Amino acid sequence: MLLTPRACAVLVVPVAGVLVFPNFRIAAQTAAPGETRAARAFDEARKEGPAALRAFLYRMPKGGDLHNHLGGAVYAETFIREAGEDGICVDTVRLRMDTEHHGPDCPPGESAAKDVPANQHLYDELIDAFSMRTFVPVTGESGHDHFFDTFGRFGDDKRFTGEWIDEVASRAAAQNEEYLELMQTPNFRAAAGVAAKIGWNTDAAHLKEALLADSGFRGNVESAREEYSEALRKRNEIEHCGQSDAAAGCSVTVRFLYQVLRGFPPENVFAQTLLGFEVASPDADVVGINYVMPEDGYISMRDYALQMRMLDYLHGQYPKVHITLHAGELSEGMVPPDGLKFHIRMAVEEGHAERIGHGVDVMYENRPWELMKEMADRHVMVEVNLTSNDVILNVKGNEHPFMLYRKAGVPVALSTDDEGVSRIDLTHEYVRAADTYPLSYHNLKLMARTSIEHSFLPGASVWERVTPEKLETPVAACRGQLGAETPTGECAALVRGSEKAQQEWELERRFHAFEASF
Repeated sequence: MLLTPRACAVLVVPVAGVLVFPNFRIAAQTAAPGETRAARAFDEARKEGPAALRAFLYRMPKGGDLHNHLGGAVYAETFIREAGEDGICVDTVRLRMDTEHHGPDCPPGESAAKDVPANQHLYDELIDAFSMRTFVPVTGESGHDHFFDTFGRFGDDKRFTGEWIDEVASRAAAQNEEYLELMQTPNFRAAAGVAAKIGWNTDAAHLKEALLADSGFRGNVESAREEYSEALRKRNEIEHCGQSDAAAGCSVTVRFLYQVLRGFPPENVFAQTLLGFEVASPDADVVGINYVMPEDGYISMRDYALQMRMLDYLHGQYPKVHITLHAGELSEGMVPPDGLKFHIRMAVEEGHAERIGHGVDVMYENRPWELMKEMADRHVMVEVNLTSNDVILNVKGNEHPFMLYRKAGVPVALSTDDEGVSRIDLTHEYVRAADTYPLSYHNLKLMARTSIEHSFLPGASVWERVTPEKLETPVAACRGQLGAETPTGECAALVRGSEKAQQEWELERRFHAFEASF
């Protein structure tokens, strides 16, 4: 295959701080008594304000977080502590880790990381530099730039990946989450080196075979698999999973998304993508791939269509590997107008994306309503990151297409993106959604279900698949059983044979217990 180019109004009224969509109708549902009581408690909490709403939603089952960059999910305090334990130095001028130097003999202008907590001013400066805490836009530094600059400041030391998973899973367990898909990029230096020697070739088949024939590339496939496996092993060791004293975090199922860095030359991105498909094909812990890095970057914009053609080809070679893509993480003015017109559609139609991350610029796409209908018909879910879209893109409230996606029948679920950098958690995103938009308790419950339904876990679902998607009618085998402790009969066989159904069954069990508490 040659990688050659292809041809490629809703009234919103703010009322008393809440966005009202007059033309948006939410169909009435016949709720069980427990859900009715929980809905009343939710309505009361919303009247009392965000703090009361958070207390309610913190306990509410939230299913999974499907858009979560592991490195960005770790809080700055953890990075500082780990740097101290590792004995490295901190550049006190540029406010970044210096992994090339170790204390106590740090170069001029640097300090041993272990000494940072004793210097409150420096400690605060580092936390602010590693996150959006206290950030205020100023001339020369936007929220976008500060956000993405944080990743170069705190680094990505693979030795601590297991500890990072423990932190994120423990936080998720405390909020009644049960599933995480964590984006993580393994070391791909060997694959990149092989690709650089081969050079760029628009014949994808030739490039694929040349990479796979190289022992260095094949070795990188095995080392990447081992990296993911070791991280989970370390997490299980920290949390004592499978033992009598297992930590709460063990209750959260963790899977990985292979994270491809899109801001590199074509041969490098192709090699990373092939590496991702090779790793994910036989590895149950790696359930899919994603493209990351700022979508408005020069190479990201220049090569976007080319990268979608790479995915089109490799999807044909590895059709069982799931794909979710950052697409439409753009806003007006960030790029020329033509750059807003095609990213989401191309991700769906050529990149074979089963989910879209962000999707903020959808109304700037060519024929946006037709695109959203296509997404609804294909059941392409949007991973919505409200806080991230605010601090990076300055898009919030009625400027965000969240409710337009819902009106069009496109499945949506809330996620955190980089909860450590943003200083948030998934509960914060539920509070923000409920405080901003006219959502009922049932709407939030359906989004939690959506997060599991659109996970990349293998197996059948307990929900009937209809268009537009509703997730309200169980499959015949499980009708009348959801919410119980254990399934019986044909439903038991379905759940036993499906990892996805197991998570969906657990979510309904948790909802039953939660609603019974009111």
